[in-house]
Amino acid sequence: MHSDHKQQQKKQDGKLDTSPSVDGKAVVSSLSDVINELPTLLTLTVLRYEGDTLEGQFHGEGVADFEGGHKYKGMYSKGFMEGCGVFIHTSGLQYEGEFVCNKPMGQGVYTWPDGSSFNGDVYDGLRHGNGTYKCTKTAVSYTGQWHQGKRHGKGVVYYNQNETSWYKGDWVENNKDGWGIRRYPSGNIYSGEWKKNLRHGKGTMEWLNLRQQYIGMWLNGVQHGRGTHTWIQRHTDGAQYSPSNQYTGDFIQGQRHGHGTFYYACGVIYEGDWRNNKRHTKGKFAFKDGRVFEGELTDDQMMALNMNGNTVPVPLCGSESIVSVLPDMALNTQYLLDVIPEIKKDSECKQVELVILMHAAELRSIYSFYSRLGHAPSPDNVYLLTRLQLWRLLKDCMIHHHNISLSQINHFMGGDATEGDIHSPFTPILLNRFLGCLVVVSYHIYHNEMASQKNLLAACFSRLMADNILPNAKNIKGFVFRQPDCTVVAVNHVHECWEIYQAFCHHYAAPSEDQILTCRHLLYMFKDLYLLDDNLTIKRLLEIITAESLDPKNPSSCLDQQIAFLEFFEVLVGAAEVKCQEVSEDLEKDQLLSSHHNGACKDIQEVEMGESSSTKLSADQDEMIQDIKTEADVETQSAEQTEEHTGEEKGDQTTDMENNGQDLELWIKKGHQFFKYFFFPAFGHNQSTSRKLKEDT
Repeated sequence: MHSDHKQQQKKQDGKLDTSPSVDGKAVVSSLSDVINELPTLLTLTVLRYEGDTLEGQFHGEGVADFEGGHKYKGMYSKGFMEGCGVFIHTSGLQYEGEFVCNKPMGQGVYTWPDGSSFNGDVYDGLRHGNGTYKCTKTAVSYTGQWHQGKRHGKGVVYYNQNETSWYKGDWVENNKDGWGIRRYPSGNIYSGEWKKNLRHGKGTMEWLNLRQQYIGMWLNGVQHGRGTHTWIQRHTDGAQYSPSNQYTGDFIQGQRHGHGTFYYACGVIYEGDWRNNKRHTKGKFAFKDGRVFEGELTDDQMMALNMNGNTVPVPLCGSESIVSVLPDMALNTQYLLDVIPEIKKDSECKQVELVILMHAAELRSIYSFYSRLGHAPSPDNVYLLTRLQLWRLLKDCMIHHHNISLSQINHFMGGDATEGDIHSPFTPILLNRFLGCLVVVSYHIYHNEMASQKNLLAACFSRLMADNILPNAKNIKGFVFRQPDCTVVAVNHVHECWEIYQAFCHHYAAPSEDQILTCRHLLYMFKDLYLLDDNLTIKRLLEIITAESLDPKNPSSCLDQQIAFLEFFEVLVGAAEVKCQEVSEDLEKDQLLSSHHNGACKDIQEVEMGESSSTKLSADQDEMIQDIKTEADVETQSAEQTEEHTGEEKGDQTTDMENNGQDLELWIKKGHQFFKYFFFPAFGHNQSTSRKLKEDT
């Protein structure tokens, strides 16, 4: 719970009074020497008077000096200060206004030496009626009703000069009491009932910066009784949720305590008992599809039976979004359940859901972490995961080391999606689909090892979490997402690279095959685009391609392995660091394109000579593959000597930026140069050459 510090403005008011002459000497009650407060009564003697008299009494206009240095100038009537006048206290406090029988009475202005003032109704020397008080020291001002010298009735207080902190409402004897609205310096606003300057009774508090609201009962400044607290989520483009979390129920001393219902933004409803802001004793979760998850809770943890029949705590704090999607997750794993005997299906579902709930906080955190990759910071930091980001998670967790490729996982998750959608890096992955994917992946890589377990799906998923997800998630590998600033540069090119990836998928794959590249096709592409040179050799390119493979020292073993778009894009970013080793500030675009122009001319010359392009391509590719295998064999035989004596570059993912201590700006220039002046123009030349070939044939 959150609240502002209460700001109270207290004033002690005294009296100003006078009395008629006694024994021929005029006396007057005067002001005390207290700044910003009205005076107590004090008898003073008139030392000197100049002015009109009538029958021996002060009458008409006159000036009187009193013992102690006090002074009055104004109207007299029959010995009394009567009418308009000015009384100046020796301390500097001044009253200017109407007098009746020696008493300030009617309209008047009090002015203190520091410039503070009161302007309004005065009765018996006290502020009484309507008036405005302004304090120059604190910039506090009050305009409203007064009674016997105290703020009493309706009134408005401004607590600062720019009037952004204020209270408008009821007052009782200088205290906020009754109904009123308080705007705090932070911008937070309370509207409701007050008692002795504290929020008390029914009221509404809005914490603007925290985007929270409470409507309900208050006691001595804190939520107490029945009320509703709402957490308003900020909606941004790409964010997954826009509704709000809301609790309606009992509060004690500012905490959720008693019976209450929590409505989560994801659609789940929890109803049950609370203790000190935590769910406690009995409670139940209700889902949008009508399912109910009910049980005992202890200290915000639901107790449930695990696979061994033991009661274990299932942490629920922060896992509400996980709980809400479990019914939908079952739809994404339906084909797995089809291989489970009917009698075991319910048990399998419940046990795998229990394992997911036990890891709910970690899974939600992982989903949130990867969904933010490549995005600018968001106010709510809640984005939908894309397939590109999911691929990065699976690679980080080394799922591909278990003889399963990203393209195979795409098909497992495909459902009714088209071929293009199955492999698209931009496909959004909802939380339920993300969980379903992990369950499916766990089954495919561990079902043989876990076949003897009672609950197969739960056992496989537990193994995946223990061996792959928890030890490796959030440890970003590869070239694209490892450095946030580099990611911004790389992601700027992702859409154009996706189009090129699709074009080469259609170019190399047979019509009857899955339209996806292999490592062999990727090597062909770099050769066809004339991107290989003294820096980016076939050997160095293979090291980049196999940087995350299970056996990077045997590159020829992965030539026929399918690669998803992320792996294609990772190779491009890695190649940019190698190919563009020297970046010149004065490098002209024409100079960068000259090599591509020469390569394109060579293509055109080959076509004009009448040589079969497909025959030539096939011959070149065969030669290249032989070179690759030869180089791989040599590298395998001399791996130890290479490490110990030659210091040649290895097939890992260490970047030039780390090896040579190059700064981020240089890396950005490399990436910009590679994509804008090498890769994209090379693809354009390749396409124009292909079109010319078709036209000539």
